[in-house]
Amino acid sequence: MIEPREYARRRKQLMRMAGPDAIVIVPAAPERVRNNDAHYPYRQDSDFHYLSGFPEADAVLALVPGRAPSETILFCRERDAERERWDGPRAGTEGAVAVYGMDDAFPIDDIDDILPGLIEGRTRVYYHFGRDAEFDLKLIGWVNRVRAQIRHGAKPPHEFVALPHLLHDLRLYKSRAELRLMRKSAQIAAEAHRRAMRATRAGLNEHEIEAELLHAFRKHGAVPSYEPIVGGGANGCVLHYRANNAELRDGDLLLVDAGAEYQCYASDITRTWPVNGRWSPEQRVLYELVLAAQLAAIDEVRAGRTFDAYHEAAVRTLTRGLCKLGLLAGSVEKNLREHTYRKFYMHKTGHWLGLDVHDAGDYRIDGEFRVLEPGMVVTVEPGLYIAPDLKGVPAKFRGIGIRIEDDVVVTDGEPEVISGDAPKDADEIEAIMAARA
Repeated sequence: MIEPREYARRRKQLMRMAGPDAIVIVPAAPERVRNNDAHYPYRQDSDFHYLSGFPEADAVLALVPGRAPSETILFCRERDAERERWDGPRAGTEGAVAVYGMDDAFPIDDIDDILPGLIEGRTRVYYHFGRDAEFDLKLIGWVNRVRAQIRHGAKPPHEFVALPHLLHDLRLYKSRAELRLMRKSAQIAAEAHRRAMRATRAGLNEHEIEAELLHAFRKHGAVPSYEPIVGGGANGCVLHYRANNAELRDGDLLLVDAGAEYQCYASDITRTWPVNGRWSPEQRVLYELVLAAQLAAIDEVRAGRTFDAYHEAAVRTLTRGLCKLGLLAGSVEKNLREHTYRKFYMHKTGHWLGLDVHDAGDYRIDGEFRVLEPGMVVTVEPGLYIAPDLKGVPAKFRGIGIRIEDDVVVTDGEPEVISGDAPKDADEIEAIMAARA
C-alpha cells in the first residue's frame, strides 16, 4: 500500500516542476459502458492514481501551485445514501481531505462554477489533451469563459502544455513502496504461470489454461494487467494472439504471456513450455537459444547502460545462434547489418513497466537512447517465431513460437529479476510438468 504522504510528495514535486504560475488539471478515468447498462470493470487513470490514490470515477484533480489556502483540490462525488446502496460507498468531499490528504474538496457538480476561477490568473495549463475528448471540450469551455472576461481584468492562460512532459518522467522512477507492489504483482503472476504449467495437457483448450491464470490472479486480489495470450503451437507465432480457443496438441509448445495487476501496478511475464511436458530436440535447441539471449540481455540492465544495450545483446545472441543452426546464412556481422534476424525476431526486447504494462516515460532524450538509472523497471522479452508457412526453413522448425519475458529492476548493482519465481530453465520446466500426475 502507498501512504497518502507519498501521493502528497508526488503532487508537491510536480507543482515545483510546473512553476508558480501554472495549473495542473487531471481528470479521473470515465466509466465505460460494455453493453446496454453494464459497465466494464472500473480502472482508474494511471496519472490520476499516481497523484491521488483516489479510486473513484467522476473526479478531477486540480493542482494550483502557491495558491492560499489550498494548492491541492479534488472535485468528486458527494456522499449519497441512495446511490451508495446500489453502487457501494463513496469517499465524498470529507473523505477526500481526511483519507486521501487533499487540501480541499468540492462536489463535482460545482466544477463549472469553481474551476474557471482557479484557471484565471494562471499563465500555463498542464493537461493531457487527446485522452478524453469529452473532457477536452469541457476544459476549453472553462478557459474560454475566462477569456470572455478579459475586458473586466481577467487574465486567461496563454499556453497549454502537455502534462506527460513533466509527469511521466516522475513515473519512470519507482519508489520503494511502488517496488514492493511490483514485486507482489510479479510473485502473483509467477504463481499463475506455475499453476498453468501444472494444468497443461494435450486435448485441453487454450481457454482452460487461461482460466488457471485468472484463478491465481483473483485468489490474491489481483486482476490481469492485460488480456492474456495463451497460444499453442503455431498460435505462439502470432505476437498479439487473443483468441485463446484452440485445442492443445501433443508435441506442440504453449506460449503464455500473462501478467497480474496488483493495486494498479503491473507485472508482465511470458513463459513457453511443451504441452506434453517434454521438449523435442528442435524445441529445446531453440528454447535454449532464446534463454541465452534473455540472460545476456538481463546482464545489460544496469545503471549507466543505454536503454537499447540490452536489446542489442539479445539480438547478437539470437543472430549468432541462428547462424550456427543454419537458419541464417553468412556471417553474424553481415546478418546483424542487414537485419535478417527480423524474419524470426521482429520486436524490441523490452519496455518500461509500472502503473501501465507499457509504462510512461521517454525512451530517447534529444534523439539518443536514455541511460538506465536505479529505480527504473523494464521487461526483458526476446523470442523466436518461425511461422508454419515460412519458406527456406527446415520443416522440423516450422510452427515454433518461443518468448521468455521477465520484469527487471535497475539497481545500483546487479539487475533484480522480480519475476524469477516463474520457472524458465528447460529441465526445471520438465520436472514441474512431470510431477503433474
